[in-house]
Amino acid sequence: MRVPFPAARTTAQGSFIPTDPLLKLKKQALFLSPMPLIVYSHSQTNKPGEFIWISNRIIGDNPSSFRTVRKEATVTADQPQTDYLKRIQRLCSLGIDLLTYVLVRILVSFIQTLPADMGDKLCHRLAWITTVLLKIRHDITEQNLKQVFPNATEADRRRLAYAMWHHLLLMVCEIAWAQRRLHLTNWTKHIVFRENRRTLRHLLSRRPKVTATGHFGNFEIGGYLTGLMGFNTLTIARKLDNRFVHHWVERFRGAKGQHMVDKDGCGPMVDAHLKGGGTLTLLADQHAGPKGCWVSFLGVPASCHKALALFSLSAGATLMIGSTTRIQGRPMQFKMACTGIADPDNDPEGNCESITTLTHWYNDQLSAAINESVEQYWWLHRRWRTPPPRVAARLAKAEQVKAA
Repeated sequence: MRVPFPAARTTAQGSFIPTDPLLKLKKQALFLSPMPLIVYSHSQTNKPGEFIWISNRIIGDNPSSFRTVRKEATVTADQPQTDYLKRIQRLCSLGIDLLTYVLVRILVSFIQTLPADMGDKLCHRLAWITTVLLKIRHDITEQNLKQVFPNATEADRRRLAYAMWHHLLLMVCEIAWAQRRLHLTNWTKHIVFRENRRTLRHLLSRRPKVTATGHFGNFEIGGYLTGLMGFNTLTIARKLDNRFVHHWVERFRGAKGQHMVDKDGCGPMVDAHLKGGGTLTLLADQHAGPKGCWVSFLGVPASCHKALALFSLSAGATLMIGSTTRIQGRPMQFKMACTGIADPDNDPEGNCESITTLTHWYNDQLSAAINESVEQYWWLHRRWRTPPPRVAARLAKAEQVKAA
């Protein structure tokens, strides 16, 4: 344990400083530092394993003005042992992360050797196991489907959950295949564009641009294809807990010019990127908590982050809602579509009047895209939560007005 005192001598038992010399030197600058001073005393009033904490705030010349707090602590000889145990825990955690990363890489290497049709069949079998036997995230999926499709039967919800798991597993295979099977020379065999002129006009503009999608389709392939065609983008994403897997996923995403930033503290970097006419890409269907902007998403109240609309309005950036969906469930066959574009400088419909109106607009556009391929949405995603009572009443009143 480090003690900020020049006369301290560290022994195997810790650092011991008598209390009396401290009172004489209380006016020295060492005591004015913000770092608290921890002192182990030899006085007979202290029991072994106790310490005195002396505040760094000195008031007057009276020694009694020193604020002392007596607390029980472990014996000083236990401190090195505690540090040693923490070091062991960190090494064990690092070893588990490394082992997980190795297993993931082995699995990806196996997937990369599979033909597309064999990978599709494997995903169908794994989807049945996940849906019927393991029932992974079954309760959340069932709750979401009941809210969005209240008239669907149990058999319909079961079929949709199975199709969703098949999509997710096939999405993993397609990500593993992308770097080896998707190139500038053969992309026309795998990609079909819809509204390609609007999309290119948006991406080639020198103005700042925001492109948003959701946990829908294969958005990872969409980002990869955008970079493959020469469009550099900045993407906001949460850092993965496993550092080795995070760096590997980051290398895949950045292989063709998709730069990643962590969502914590990314504001200044995003502002500078947009001011330079860059393209910002992000997922628009993240839950924002009770203080978010509550709107209707797929007919159910959902909390949305205000940052997406704020980025577009503050920078005067055009906002495009896009998607990359699989065509008729066939692996490595995609349709890249532009559902809609909102422009703050050209807004005759008033979609960009405020953060709330723009948030309503992009949720409606994303809902329209999802309705075309409902099996490719992440229904296991915890998108919908219970709104606060006041928000629920306001949304119910707005629905009544809209219905009238």
